[in-house]
Amino acid sequence: MSASDDIDDSAAPLIEHLAELRTRLIHSVIAFIIGMVICFTVWNPIFNFLTHPLCSAMAERGQEDCGLILIKLQEGFFVAISISLLGGLVLGFPYISYQLWRFVAPGLYKNEKGAFLPFLISSPLMFFLGAAFAFYVVTPLAFDFFLGFQQAGTLVGDGGKDGQGIAAIAFQGSAQEYLSLTIKFIVAFGLCFQLPVLLTLMGKAGLVSAEGLGNVRKYAVVGILVLAALVTPPDVITQIILFVVVYGLYEISILLVRRVERQREEKLRAEGYYDDEDEDPLMAEFDEDDGK
Repeated sequence: MSASDDIDDSAAPLIEHLAELRTRLIHSVIAFIIGMVICFTVWNPIFNFLTHPLCSAMAERGQEDCGLILIKLQEGFFVAISISLLGGLVLGFPYISYQLWRFVAPGLYKNEKGAFLPFLISSPLMFFLGAAFAFYVVTPLAFDFFLGFQQAGTLVGDGGKDGQGIAAIAFQGSAQEYLSLTIKFIVAFGLCFQLPVLLTLMGKAGLVSAEGLGNVRKYAVVGILVLAALVTPPDVITQIILFVVVYGLYEISILLVRRVERQREEKLRAEGYYDDEDEDPLMAEFDEDDGK
């Protein structure tokens, strides 16, 4: 067999994988477009749902009108497109994950499939959990904080220094800016809630250890503080909430990685890779002293 034949034989599997990847990508894009079209047809109800935290915060302050304005002529169209993109990703994500699994699964062993599939399922669940936490807990607090900078105005002679009137500061928000801020909250917390999934998967692969994560805890605190300052608006309440949540997830990740390590050690011990001679000599000597 010539060298050119060897090259052709080795290239055939690669071409097959690329063809399979192209098919999976096409199916994923089609699912995303279908979800996007569906959400575009009902973008008004979705937008009304997303404005619920703002309307609730304004109603608690006695402001019944929570309407948003369109600063630019084309802003309403881009609001609908933004909602469609987000909705298309949400609706198409289960099918996209299925296509990813169909592409990866043939190259995995049976035990690897059993290890990878739970993470593929838990990842979207944790993202939706983080998004729900941001929408129902964080955004009401943040919007109430921002609305606190409004003030009622007075006419000349009714109040103020030297009988001068006080200028009113009222919220008249842009629909596109509000939607952008809300989506930023949802995506940021959704991604932060992926931390336990990511670190546990890395622990399963042996890339990180519970002891190593514990040793870099002080650096993780600094990194989480920087992350909270970057992905949230400049208000202390939201930053503190994000820091507390992400740091709690980091500690949970350490416990999950330690559990993975314990299960791996028990499996190796059951298969005979560990025995009593592999234990710490100091612990063995301690056990001998107790036996006397």
